[in-house]
Amino acid sequence: IDLHTLVYRYGPQPEGRVISVLRQACDSLAEAHDHGFIHRDIKPANIFVCRLGHRYDHVKVLDFGLVLTDADVLAHNPDAPRLTRTGHITGTPNSIAPEQASGQVLDGRADLYALGCVAYFALTGTDVFTADTTVQYLAKHMRDVPDPPSTRMRPGTLHPELERIVLRLLAKARDDRPASAQDLARELEVLAAERPWTQADARAWADAHGITGPELERAVRVEPDALKTDAVRLFPQREA
Repeated sequence: IDLHTLVYRYGPQPEGRVISVLRQACDSLAEAHDHGFIHRDIKPANIFVCRLGHRYDHVKVLDFGLVLTDADVLAHNPDAPRLTRTGHITGTPNSIAPEQASGQVLDGRADLYALGCVAYFALTGTDVFTADTTVQYLAKHMRDVPDPPSTRMRPGTLHPELERIVLRLLAKARDDRPASAQDLARELEVLAAERPWTQADARAWADAHGITGPELERAVRVEPDALKTDAVRLFPQREA
């Protein structure tokens, strides 16, 4: 089941589970970044929580259809597939990094910003920002300061360190975010000791919600709203 559908159906997820999902997503992103790939479309609908044999909550990061390679960036070849050019914006409006929204050259920290949006959604059940149009979404990601996720949750339910990590991921300046997916994973590993999510926890959650075994395989995916969560390609008008 994808994370968008999971939260849509069952509401905000336990801290320990969110930390576990983020740590596994970091493994996927670290591997991609090591090979010179930038995903550019990290969002809840592209993160799947699976059952692998007897293992529950095995996370897969899918849909690398908008991947950007280091070679694309370094070559500056305007004909290269999926090349980000000045004024060419590719991504998903409600989880797009500020530098991605403004058409700048990207690195892996754009994926980390989007992962922060995923964490925010999983914890609160809401997007970081709300808007009526794609352009408004882009402007908010570039300019607006997000509400701390704890303000959208019951008081005292969010670990202060997890909130700090999420807000760092959502920093406007990429230098203010964790330097890499590996660095983020190390921070989450420390936090996981305080908010553990074990296989027993995952199995108990699945049993409690009746989505074990074949039921999980038959789960129907909730399609995201096309405007808010589907990837778009934009060519903004030049400024006057």
